[in-house]
Amino acid sequence: MKIRAEQPTDEKAIEEVIKSAFEHHPHSNQTEHQIVNALRHANALSLSLVALLEDRVVGHIAFSKVQINGKDLSWYGLAPVSVLPAFQNQGIGSALIREGLQQLKALNARGCVLVGEPEYYVRFGFTHSDSLVYEEIPEEYFMSKTLTDMAIPNGVVKYHKAFNSG
Repeated sequence: MKIRAEQPTDEKAIEEVIKSAFEHHPHSNQTEHQIVNALRHANALSLSLVALLEDRVVGHIAFSKVQINGKDLSWYGLAPVSVLPAFQNQGIGSALIREGLQQLKALNARGCVLVGEPEYYVRFGFTHSDSLVYEEIPEEYFMSKTLTDMAIPNGVVKYHKAFNSG
């Protein structure tokens, strides 16, 4: 498996990966591909990586800046991470997350937030923190991870407006 930055020729394959990955997901309204497209077109897709097997895009992960109390504090949101169903449970999503977090560190990111299943994301160092609030979901599904030795800031997190495009 190879992980690399998204290229313009990957857009259609990425859309298909995202659609397929979330087609039967119980907490999805199947708009994740629209969010990624909206982020891309708004030039707000800070980091977009694909996983390749034999030159086929089988996985994708996106990161975009979030605001905390209306300010850019160099924190990012991980959303979504997607793997074609036939390739799930093979470590591809985990590899994308680990590589994405490493690349965020290289961008001097201070931290990352996500909405997801706590049982899955705890293995990457994500935890729920009462310091950060995302008002639209149950608090246990909103998790964060610092990427520096700085403390987690206090405040309300807002994702890019593209997340409202679905």
